[in-house]
Order: sequence, then structure tokens, then C-alpha cells
Amino acid sequence: MNRNDLFRPLQIAVMTVSDTRTEADDKSGKILIDNLKNTGHLLRDKVIVPDNIYKIRAVISGWIADESIQIILTTGGTGVTGRDQTPEAIKPLLDKEITGFGEIFRMISYQEIKTSTIQSRTLAGVANGTYIFCLPGSSGACQTGWDIIKDQLDSRNRPCNLAQLIPRLTET
Repeated sequence: MNRNDLFRPLQIAVMTVSDTRTEADDKSGKILIDNLKNTGHLLRDKVIVPDNIYKIRAVISGWIADESIQIILTTGGTGVTGRDQTPEAIKPLLDKEITGFGEIFRMISYQEIKTSTIQSRTLAGVANGTYIFCLPGSSGACQTGWDIIKDQLDSRNRPCNLAQLIPRLTET
């Protein structure tokens, strides 16, 4: 980190994908929100959406089109059960996939949950200059994901970071 550079807070939207979670018991969404706020970023929007490809896409598409949102974090729906549809909902919306995120996530996750990590279809990519990270629904996985993401969302991180690549930040 180069602490001489100015920190640029990012506008982040958080989606919990679940048929059962409510705001009262959404631990994973709360972990993401607490982490983003604790590092100086701004919560732009937060929703809970059912495990439905089209409902997920509708919200994500709106956020991708919203120029004030730079980062989207989702939690839930990345497993292998019949209801897990987050990657199928989001992948067609991406301009580019960031495959390294899933690779690193599963590598770190392996240290915690061993071979069960193969069930994680964690995904990241960029669409219309908006970076999207799809995390599993467990609170531990959300913390692991955030620990990977946080330095890339910090404009002071060196040698490089995703924050410096956000078109809406670099055009100003």
C-alpha cells in the first residue's frame, strides 16, 4: 500500500441470493456490508433476491447500468444444488470474467474446508465498467472472499488494483 495516495471510496451494492433469508438473519450480507464500511467504502444498495435467474439478472442489470455503482457483491446461489443459479444469472452479463478470483478463492478455501471447496462456483468479472464478485452464502466464505477482494478495491494498493481501472473513477 502506498499510504501517500488518497483513498477513493467506492460505491458498492450488495445482493443476498436466498429463498429463506431475511434482513434479520442475513449474516453473510451483514459481513460484507460491515467489511466494506469498515474499510471506508460506501453502501449504495442492498437487496435480498430469491434464487431465480431472471430476478437476479433484473437487479444486477440495473446496477450495471447505474453509473454510481462501481462494485457489486453477491452472496449465495453459487453451489451445485438445483436452486443455485447465481453464476448462470450473472455470467451472460459479463464483458470479461476474472478467473483468477475463483482460483484464489478455492485455493484459500481449501485450507479451511478441504475438498468441499470444489462445490464453490465463485465468480468474478466486469460488465460496463462495474466489477462483480459472486460469493458463496456462508458467512465464512464471505469473509474469505472479502479478504481477497479488499486490497483490489483500495486505490492505494500496489503494484496494481482494480479500483484504478474503474472507468468512472479514471475519467475524473
